[in-house]
Amino acid sequence: MLSGSDTGIGHALAKYLDSLGFVVFAGVLNKDGPGAEELRRSCSQRLCVLQLDITSTTQVQEAFLTVSEKLQNAGLWGVVNNAGVLGFPADGELLPMSTYRHCMEVNFFGAVEVSKTFLPLLRKSQGRLVNMSSMAGGVPLPRYAAYGASKAALSMFSGVMRQELSKWGIKVTAIHPSGFRTGIEGTAEQWDQQEKELMENLPADTRQAYGEEYLLGLRNYLLHLPSLCAPDLSPVLGSVLHALLARSPQGLYTPGRGAYIPLCIFCCSPLWFYDFF
Repeated sequence: MLSGSDTGIGHALAKYLDSLGFVVFAGVLNKDGPGAEELRRSCSQRLCVLQLDITSTTQVQEAFLTVSEKLQNAGLWGVVNNAGVLGFPADGELLPMSTYRHCMEVNFFGAVEVSKTFLPLLRKSQGRLVNMSSMAGGVPLPRYAAYGASKAALSMFSGVMRQELSKWGIKVTAIHPSGFRTGIEGTAEQWDQQEKELMENLPADTRQAYGEEYLLGLRNYLLHLPSLCAPDLSPVLGSVLHALLARSPQGLYTPGRGAYIPLCIFCCSPLWFYDFF
């Protein structure tokens, strides 16, 4: 069972696992959207598209009932919590509280609710729980306070669950990819709305402290963000596959060029050096 299959990593992963012969339950935010239609068109009859807004308890429960009915008495081998939101990349002081709440609601609370709901099925099969975190969830990165905090919470949840669920043979993994072009960057319309909300909520003294030039530069950073991200998702797909199939999966995967370098520097160096880096 996979969440966030409309676009990006989730969409590619649903296709990839289907091509390998898995029975895939692909959760999507919009069952009638182009991502869902593409999955129905290009994948095998084994793949089942599920309406799944992970912030909706009702939809999570309905997805659980659908999966349980199709599995009958069999267990579910894997749950991949992939659905996530980025939020407008800006300094933590500038971000409105709505951005913090939305990131936590989707990236953390939604993943926790999906995990808790589907764990009885994983227990039957001694299966796998895979949580798609981020490099920003392992090390502090400027302009990612809301996103990074939500992913750090997800990573800690993964670590605790890995310890607690081991007695039932359930393996739990966190994936910390580096920058990949996934579609989480959102559309121009979404960014316009979030930027407008950010600017309208800025106190005058905060706006003055940062300066108009800096604030306008946030949009330029956002426009250049895709160029900093790798288009080839295969390292992430390979990590998820290993987490699902390996006899002894790793507790943490860091797919992508240089994803482990900031983590190593953060863990092994004085904080002043990491901050300078």
